[in-house]
Amino acid sequence: MASRSEDEQTWTIREVAEEFGVTHRTVRHYEELGLITPERRGTTRVYRRRDRTRLGLILRGKRLGFPLDEIRTIIDLYDAPRGRRSQLEYVLGQIDERRADLEQRRRDLDDALTELARFEERCREDLSRIPR
Repeated sequence: MASRSEDEQTWTIREVAEEFGVTHRTVRHYEELGLITPERRGTTRVYRRRDRTRLGLILRGKRLGFPLDEIRTIIDLYDAPRGRRSQLEYVLGQIDERRADLEQRRRDLDDALTELARFEERCREDLSRIPR
């Protein structure tokens, strides 16, 4: 890790990938999509604090189930004139939508598990009536 001051600190693709538990290919994919923009020194990618922050936000968004286009919008809003406020307002709206989607999925899963339990019970009852 090269460092002059905290703001000028840089990381290699290997260090960034290891830190976030992703492959080099994943990091390069997000770069190809324009979600992160490391500096290039010849063929070497140089990541700065902003790239690491954006990568962390990308991965958090993915864990929460947001598609990459929504993640891009959220991250890009941070650089918008209203900055953090517009980002947070947008994110709160997306959180509400994501929560509603996940709650519906949970209800669907609960319904499916209940139905599966009933079916299992009927199968076991039928099986118990069949002589060995």
